[in-house]
Amino acid sequence: MKLTIIGGGGFRVPDVYRALLADTGSPRITEVWLYDVGADRLEAVRTILASAARRAQLHGTDAASIPVVHATTDLDVALADADFVFSAIRVGGLAGRVADERVALSLGVLGQETVGPGGISYGLRTVPVMTAVAERIAAVAPRAVLINFTNPAGMITEALQRVLGDRAVGICDTPSGLGRRIAAGLGIDPREVQLDYAGLNHLGWLRRVLHRGEDVLPRVLADDVLLGSLEEGAVFGVDALRTLGNIPNEYLYYYYCNRDAVPAILERPRTRGEQLVVDQADFFARVRTAEDPWQLWQDTSAARSATYMAEAKPDDHVADAEDSPFQGDDGYAGVALSVMRAVARDEPATLILNVRNGDTIPGMPADAVVEVPVRVSAAGMVRQQVTQPDLHQLGLMQQLKACERYTIDAALSGSRAAAEKAFALHPLVQSLPRAKALLDGYTREIPEVAAALAAAHTC
Repeated sequence: MKLTIIGGGGFRVPDVYRALLADTGSPRITEVWLYDVGADRLEAVRTILASAARRAQLHGTDAASIPVVHATTDLDVALADADFVFSAIRVGGLAGRVADERVALSLGVLGQETVGPGGISYGLRTVPVMTAVAERIAAVAPRAVLINFTNPAGMITEALQRVLGDRAVGICDTPSGLGRRIAAGLGIDPREVQLDYAGLNHLGWLRRVLHRGEDVLPRVLADDVLLGSLEEGAVFGVDALRTLGNIPNEYLYYYYCNRDAVPAILERPRTRGEQLVVDQADFFARVRTAEDPWQLWQDTSAARSATYMAEAKPDDHVADAEDSPFQGDDGYAGVALSVMRAVARDEPATLILNVRNGDTIPGMPADAVVEVPVRVSAAGMVRQQVTQPDLHQLGLMQQLKACERYTIDAALSGSRAAAEKAFALHPLVQSLPRAKALLDGYTREIPEVAAALAAAHTC
């Protein structure tokens, strides 16, 4: 089978390849096509993957079973007759991410990659690009399933579904990873738990953890040691989680602790984006001449993961590599591979995915993309029943979904009014004058945002 990776020059691509190397089932991915706009980055990633393949052979993997890697800057060549497409692109690069953060922070509001104004800016410039990709998939890879990790993942998946329908599914690793860590802490096989989780991407809540018919979440909330060992315990604090009575997705820190988050980010010498600019420039400069490119990537990835959401955690917190959203079987690459196995080999799996709502969550539009448990198999994707969100959860979901839809409409129509409404109605902005200032700042600092709106106007 053929897998195409859109954003094939990205830093996280080796994690996907690592998951493929570990897959021994049949049928499996035999060809990997990397597509990116930057030939230099593509070549660097190919170097890392070749190093990984050599290691696999040294450890006994048959060379014939190792996926063959191709790289191209021609999108149609990369997509032609693909069985699966994995997307993880960053329109505007890290420079755009830095501007996402700094423009908002300069106006006293949250500067973060996917949450708040930064996520709207990211969406404005990414929706047109990913819509064009979806149109090419429809034309040259008519059977392909698109697994989307491009952020903001829920918003982008909803835009993709306007072209591809249910063949586009969004993935996020944090909900599944949370369930796995809870099961491990209780000494339970993760395959034996059912997660009652619902929300939007980066805005969801784990309300129950069912094991053989019993909700074991109250045991977790009552256990100081277990609750405190979770990343969410470090982010929110055990008392706060008990007050809430559930375990929120860690990104809800930026909503529940907003007045703490903004000063914490401003106090750091660099934003997350600024730090990654330095780290990745150093990495890509070294990887071409590294004696062991794979080991260099692993070391750099581990260091990067250790500082993930650092502003939300105590200074003495030691991150567990198992908790990283970028590594392990339940990281985003593992979730993507589980989807592919379920569809191609009929190995059913229940995963928390970004899919069309249907009637899963009353109060949300049927065609809205939500994040809920889904049973995936060769027969299709079946949304699982979940407990209905309470009023505050549903209200926040509705408000954020409205902002997502204004952003999609603005990106595709060029409406500055829709873009301003997306900013103004966001619960972390709540200001029409500040919304205008945000839009002015993003169009000034990020050429891709200005170009997206200008291009849409001419359509």
